[in-house]
Amino acid sequence: MSEHPILVTGATGKSGRRVVRQLRDKGLPVRAASRTGACVFDWRDRRTWDTALEGVRSVYLVQLDGTKLVRPFLERAVRHGVRRVVLASGRGIDDPHYVKDSGGVLDGIRDSEAAVRESGLEWTISRPGWFAQNFSEGFFADAVRSGELRLPAGDGAASFVDAEDIAAVLTDGRHAGETYEVSGPRAVTLAEAVATISEATGRAIRYVPLSAEAYVAELVRQGWPPADARAFADVIEPLREGRDAHVSDGVLRALGRPARTFAEFAASTAAQGGWPA
Repeated sequence: MSEHPILVTGATGKSGRRVVRQLRDKGLPVRAASRTGACVFDWRDRRTWDTALEGVRSVYLVQLDGTKLVRPFLERAVRHGVRRVVLASGRGIDDPHYVKDSGGVLDGIRDSEAAVRESGLEWTISRPGWFAQNFSEGFFADAVRSGELRLPAGDGAASFVDAEDIAAVLTDGRHAGETYEVSGPRAVTLAEAVATISEATGRAIRYVPLSAEAYVAELVRQGWPPADARAFADVIEPLREGRDAHVSDGVLRALGRPARTFAEFAASTAAQGGWPA
């Protein structure tokens, strides 16, 4: 086993903590880095970068949205002797019509991918779609637990991908120079998704489609700044327009097996107590 730890940034996030667990399950040494963990790493505090990179040869990167910090970080990583980088990116960044980028995120993601490819390091890039875990530990979790998910997504569908599959792709070291579009095996609507969770949990959950305007107004009444409310409504637009309904073959190509279904995600999450009453 290599004595060099693998640096995992965003180690407490949806994909990062699964990457940490899967790497450790393989017997590999891991340096789990986050703003509050044992290894303190803060994208906005460059003083934390060198400590995190000391002795590291491989890095798993979760970038900070709206910034262009991956490029200077990789320049420093090269000086520390890092040889391999795996970047968690995003789906649809090559499509200028994919999403209204009112939050100013896409330029940073594009720059991060370019920085990885230009770094001189061995690299792999993952571009996942919507996480299935958004229903259990992300954007939609509180609403699902309350029994009513209200979103401006209409009857649009998405091929939600299980974060366990994302982590499995990211921890597979055989795929240098590859970019993987990662999705679930089938697109499901929001109504189908909450019905599947209802069946898995035995609880009544319903989906209420809203107009974008009504949704923004609700968020503002909840205390959101209007600009932030509009930016989040824009994030939902690809769901409403069906732009995330297509199925990608990244999991099959990288792992040689089909992606986990939304029903499998819901059943395993419910069995683990993922939606407590």
